[in-house]
Amino acid sequence: MTRPAPAAWPTEGALLLEPSISYALGTVVAVTPELLSRRTPCRDWDLRMLLRHATESLAAIAEGIETGRVGLDPAAEDGDLAADPARAFRDRAGRLLDAWTSPARRGRVIQIAGCPLAASAMAAAAALEVAVHGWDISRACGLRQPIPGALATCLLPIAPLLVPRADRAPQFAAPVTVPATAGPSDQLAAFLGRAPRE
Repeated sequence: MTRPAPAAWPTEGALLLEPSISYALGTVVAVTPELLSRRTPCRDWDLRMLLRHATESLAAIAEGIETGRVGLDPAAEDGDLAADPARAFRDRAGRLLDAWTSPARRGRVIQIAGCPLAASAMAAAAALEVAVHGWDISRACGLRQPIPGALATCLLPIAPLLVPRADRAPQFAAPVTVPATAGPSDQLAAFLGRAPRE
């Protein structure tokens, strides 16, 4: 029996991938070898570990969009990622953008462990992950460059769909309380368990 293809994610969610990657690429330019051992907002991770995780995520998402399937076993770490994690992040981000901007690939259904997922839903999830890790990178580098307001505003209603309050551990800490006057970047970071004021 074949499963029906999943409904497409709302178009606006899929449109957020490119600006999320653009923002994250802007934060990664500040990474230097001396900063790789710095702590990040991600509990127990230094900047090197965060870049490794983010780069592996970018590669998996690109694989899904390019081939229609995401393998569950992580690929062996390549020399670029070990030697220059910031450059590896930039390279994988470029590959993902190339894959996503191919019109033929946007409408495909991606198989993850036998479960179908619309490419637009994967793009929306990727946009959230890439943007928040760009925020993490910025913090670790001492920049405190917020997620652009329009992007964060669009990601805010998507975040609870992808990271429900009831089932978020251990990937995400509990939401952090921020003032009602907090901007959309701080609200998004706080929802995902980051403390914007630290």
